[in-house]
Amino acid sequence: MSDILKSKKLKVTPARMVVLEVFEHTEKPVSAEEVIKKVSKFKVDQVTVYRTLHSFEEVNIIRRVDMRKGAVFYELASLHHHHVICTKCGDVEDFDFCIGDTVEKKIVKHSKKFSKINDHSLELFSVCKPCIKNSKK
Repeated sequence: MSDILKSKKLKVTPARMVVLEVFEHTEKPVSAEEVIKKVSKFKVDQVTVYRTLHSFEEVNIIRRVDMRKGAVFYELASLHHHHVICTKCGDVEDFDFCIGDTVEKKIVKHSKKFSKINDHSLELFSVCKPCIKNSKK
């Protein structure tokens, strides 16, 4: 993991390593508050977590994910997948296939201002099957 920090020209510190470890061991996007809770036992303070998240985002170690939950969520930028998010319970399911290339080509073809898309993020929102089933009871 220290290789990731070094490759991005970030100093390897215990706090950065602990925060990076949270992302390495988390399957779903996490909020800053969740990161703070997970690293509190390592005596990493809240300000350090926010600064670390900001620096990780700036060098593309993590990326923001819009979960529509009133907080910012993050995941490793190296994971190229998308999400379906339940609007009732908040459950998240990843999907790996990507329609981005097709959409990007169409957007560029029809855009008056853009000739290239650098990156994309796709989150879909629905109600999961268990929530639908529970609402029928």
